[in-house]
Amino acid sequence: MTMTRRDLAKIGLGLGAAAALGRNAFAQAPAFFRIGTGGTAGTYYPVGGLIANAVSNPPRLVLTAQASNGSVANVNSIASGALESGFSQADVAYWAYTGTGLFEGKGKIEDLRLLANLYPESIHLVAAKSANIKSVADLKGKRVSLDEPGSGTLVDARIILSGWGLKESDVKADFLKPNQAAERMRDGGLDAFFFVGGYPTSAITELAATGGGIDLVPLSGAEAEAIRKQYSFFAADEIPAGTYKDVGAVKTLAVGAQWVTSAKVPDTVVYDVVKGLWSDKTRAALDAGHAKGKLIRKDTALAGAGIPVHPGAERFYKEAGLLKG
Repeated sequence: MTMTRRDLAKIGLGLGAAAALGRNAFAQAPAFFRIGTGGTAGTYYPVGGLIANAVSNPPRLVLTAQASNGSVANVNSIASGALESGFSQADVAYWAYTGTGLFEGKGKIEDLRLLANLYPESIHLVAAKSANIKSVADLKGKRVSLDEPGSGTLVDARIILSGWGLKESDVKADFLKPNQAAERMRDGGLDAFFFVGGYPTSAITELAATGGGIDLVPLSGAEAEAIRKQYSFFAADEIPAGTYKDVGAVKTLAVGAQWVTSAKVPDTVVYDVVKGLWSDKTRAALDAGHAKGKLIRKDTALAGAGIPVHPGAERFYKEAGLLKG
């Protein structure tokens, strides 16, 4: 079969068009960006869904929120490449990055990077009114639940006890989930328990309303300042008066709920995600969609950062004037 010059020209055009299409298809290849959240009954899951819907910009950028077992599971999934990103308490992210705390002896997850600090998760030290506990120091000899083994709250509770000069052996320690601890307290079997999370939380709300009254023990003063100096992931916080029945305003410490990713995720993708997070569209969705959404603010995006900021996010924050160039 002989080919004329015209046939060859046609083939050349066809190949050129195919190459152009290929380039176009590559340029339009969507970036899929999964967010590991938490259990469906918690705060991470609905907030993750709101953010994923608002930031997604198909076909170029597609975000999906996935239910998970929370901070530790999300950090491990990011390290293994099973997730591009996830929500984590600031303390858990710091321990993972440094190979300390919950990650002691498990190696450092050195690729962990910050996208944004979202909202504060307040440390609640809940005490039965009848136990007359006014300070952490008053926990000595009392029946105290420090949360379950493997939880971030347990590590935080130990840090707080030691900040007030107490060891775990100075209290009658129990290791219960917060809802189990609340039930035990209602039944008179517990004097105090630690809980880390956004307020108000239903277990404590119900306990305050039905369980003979509660106090929230303040975490403030010189001891709290010393803890904040030693651990950069803690921030000063206040639980407002009336958050729980008959409980006044209480100064406490908080750890940030943070959105974290891997250094392996391309800078351009992360830049687009962070830019989308702080857009007017996402702002409106957060304000309308969830009580914690209102607390997700650009001016606190880098508060309590215990791990490095991803270069793609860094670029956005420099442009926004939140980081010095």
